[in-house]
Amino acid sequence: MIEMAILGLLKDRAMHGYELKKELTAQLGQFWQASYGSLYPSVRRLEKNGMVERYYPKEEVTRRKNIYRITQQGEELFTSRLCERTPVVDDARFGVRFAFFRYMDCNDRVDLLERRRAYLTETVADLKEKLRSYKEKIDDYTYRLMEHRVDTTRADIEWIDRLIAEEKLNITNLKGKTAN
Repeated sequence: MIEMAILGLLKDRAMHGYELKKELTAQLGQFWQASYGSLYPSVRRLEKNGMVERYYPKEEVTRRKNIYRITQQGEELFTSRLCERTPVVDDARFGVRFAFFRYMDCNDRVDLLERRRAYLTETVADLKEKLRSYKEKIDDYTYRLMEHRVDTTRADIEWIDRLIAEEKLNITNLKGKTAN
């Protein structure tokens, strides 16, 4: 996932390693904490595979920094990973993909959101079943924690429902513009 995040950030603009780490933490830090120990090996792997390249701006006369930018091959990999129809059960994977929704087509966004919604709806049903069967077996605090998970997952579903509605409205508006 870190490689997809790196490609997405470099799609926005070229950066050196320190900037990449800073942006990863600022934009995606809620999903994981990127360390230099994971960042640089990932960048080197992407570079070795032709997904990113180093370049040195002409105006830089002092000490040269390794500035990385995405290549055409990296753009293609990023787009294919962003739009792949893999399960959306992992919060970090969903979060990284959601962070780069601006690069997805409206229909692909709706598809991903609907699959995430289905997973979360199933999660709520599973949790409610566990609450019923565990009620007598667990202490009140553990029970309350499980209730909290149901509540937060339901809130996530409501948020996704709003996003789906907005995306569908965007699709309708786009169709209206092309019809005129």
